[in-house]
Amino acid sequence: MTASERTGPDNTAVRCALWRAMHVETDPPPHVLRDEIGLRIADPGAGWRARPDMDPQATRGFRAAVVARARFIEDLVAEQAGRGVDQYVLLGAGLDTFAQRVPGTASRLQVFEVDRPGPQEWKRGRLAALGYDIPDWLHLVPVDFEASGGAWREQLTAAGFDPGRPSVVASSGVTMYLTREATAATLRRLARLAPGSTLAMTFLLPEDLVAEADRAGLRASTAGARDSGTPFVSFYMPEEMLHLAREAGFPQVRHVSGGSLAERYFSGRPDGLRPSTGEDLLLATT
Repeated sequence: MTASERTGPDNTAVRCALWRAMHVETDPPPHVLRDEIGLRIADPGAGWRARPDMDPQATRGFRAAVVARARFIEDLVAEQAGRGVDQYVLLGAGLDTFAQRVPGTASRLQVFEVDRPGPQEWKRGRLAALGYDIPDWLHLVPVDFEASGGAWREQLTAAGFDPGRPSVVASSGVTMYLTREATAATLRRLARLAPGSTLAMTFLLPEDLVAEADRAGLRASTAGARDSGTPFVSFYMPEEMLHLAREAGFPQVRHVSGGSLAERYFSGRPDGLRPSTGEDLLLATT
């Protein structure tokens, strides 16, 4: 059975969903993102809070980083929607719940969740079990990335995506699992999107660019990914990722550091909650 044939969500998708819920349950207000629907979709069982990767103190920086990147992307979508952009594509959507949490905003867009067939069919079933309809503006696009040969854009278009109109594309928590060549190929395809499109793509930093206090966590997550059969294969210095995007054809590229997200969303908190370092974003426009 290939990775694309497996049913059920990826371990990383479940972990992120649980961390987002834990942010609401454990961290005091104000909450950067309120997402408990992902927990309901994941349905991890009553003992999920006892998992080693859910320790409320040891993982506080990681869950802060997860909600910070999600909030940044959703703020970007809202900002671009205000400018008339009405297509939003999530590459590797996992257990994202934007469509269910903020349907008032999402329903003004055409939202395309792209993911592997097995996990996406599982998610479709969970949404149905929880009473969530699939409205006509939400498109679940199954793509076997291993077998598509880069044809996922064609599959996206077949699902109703209009390549002639600008869009926002988000790719969170994906590049570390791909080779540099695969990410470069993805960037080349995305750089051909309609003028006025925006890409937000996360990437992991090399260990020597990660704060000393966060390096043990990076090593643990790297080991965990390797042991689960989905190893991290790519880390990027910010200038490397910017270079890849320029080479791909993006005329405007910008590095968004995790530190800037910390200042934007966590400044002045009395509990001292801050995102861990180690993951930054590329923001590129066509």
